[in-house]
Amino acid sequence: MKNSGLDTETLVQDACTIAREAGTAILEVYGTRFSASEKADLSPLTEADLASHRIIQRRLRELTPGIPLLSEEGRDVPFEERRHWSTFWLIDPLDGTKEFVKRNGEFTVNIALVRDHAPILGVVFSPVLETLYAGTTKAGAFRESAAGEREGIAVRWPAPEPPAVVSSRSHGSDRLGRALERLGPHEALAMGSSLKLCLVADGSADLYPRLGPTSEWDTAAAHAVVRAAGGCVCDLRGQELRYNTRESVLNPEFLVCAREPEGWLQRLGLWEHGPAPT
Repeated sequence: MKNSGLDTETLVQDACTIAREAGTAILEVYGTRFSASEKADLSPLTEADLASHRIIQRRLRELTPGIPLLSEEGRDVPFEERRHWSTFWLIDPLDGTKEFVKRNGEFTVNIALVRDHAPILGVVFSPVLETLYAGTTKAGAFRESAAGEREGIAVRWPAPEPPAVVSSRSHGSDRLGRALERLGPHEALAMGSSLKLCLVADGSADLYPRLGPTSEWDTAAAHAVVRAAGGCVCDLRGQELRYNTRESVLNPEFLVCAREPEGWLQRLGLWEHGPAPT
């Protein structure tokens, strides 16, 4: 499927509207005594995940009927089918369900448009924080407040010393701790969901090393925002993350930074030499 005529500047506005609609549905559940079940991978699932998925799926199909969609809460599309997709929507209807269940507010709606294995449009909306991040490779990145006030954002470069490092609110590891010890003095920030990538995109943080499992729908939208803000999301070989290239939808371990990922990876003791595997 080829969609060379896509107007991403218009689509990003539509995706922002859809993300806000999904966020409203999520908050309706958030304000109740909801329950959570477990999926096959033992991650939590709530009615809010499903309500958001239904809204986003319906609205995107109305908006772009010719573009397929892959969602965390949608049907499992075999790679044999999706390997032929050159352009598709990749969504996580509620990223950070653990944060949702904890009621700390750090969860998001993620909507990304992927073309030729790279995210070219992304929207990340935090319903509780009432903050929206979005960007396209053509138009750049921006942050929008609850009042609709919009400002352009960009990664911070050069990074200050000590740099600010954001890590997961719910997923830590001894290995990450050792990497941060090697990095040396730094400002430590903690955040849930894809908001961690957005903190690098808007210059609030300089690094986000992820040394645990994530799926492609967890990162694609915020990856697009980081790219539009001038940063990069790279594996431990310094290669930009790519999407829909294999059967598994799991990402490799990665680093989010403004520039020069190899140098940061070396400082963290995480640099993997050699070309990325094909």
